[in-house]
Amino acid sequence: MLLEILTPEKRIYSGDVYGVQLPGISGLFEVLNRHAPMVSALTSGQIKVLVNAKGTNNQQFSIEGGFVEILDNKATVLVEGATEIS
Repeated sequence: MLLEILTPEKRIYSGDVYGVQLPGISGLFEVLNRHAPMVSALTSGQIKVLVNAKGTNNQQFSIEGGFVEILDNKATVLVEGATEIS
């Protein structure tokens, strides 16, 4: 699945991933490869990028809120602001 995390200023992340965990307005949810199309609002919290199925090399970002669109095995996350967490 292709994941892109975008802010109004720049692209924060772009790459092929196993999945992503997102802070939805009703709670945390996870999107994996070949997920059905959907759109969801996001609240402030953390995005966890699942780079591979083994759980290694994961990355995390703190976001202020936004939206995610899943379509054609691509997840596009549009956020107001994002900071990578080491």
